[in-house]
Amino acid sequence: MPKVKTNSGAKKRFALTGTGKIKRKHAFKSHILTKKTKKQKRRLTHFSILDKANTNSVKALLGLK
Repeated sequence: MPKVKTNSGAKKRFALTGTGKIKRKHAFKSHILTKKTKKQKRRLTHFSILDKANTNSVKALLGLK
């Protein structure tokens, strides 16, 4: 049986926590930042946990399932 390859784009964008959840970054933080408020940019800085609806597909991309 061949090895399972990890998706290169997914391994750059997602990370596992110690409990097995998947961390992700927020969108809309890369450009056109002048029209966004300080509060909005500050909230987009933090990581968030991937919701359950997308967890299985992302785990497959990372070769975890």
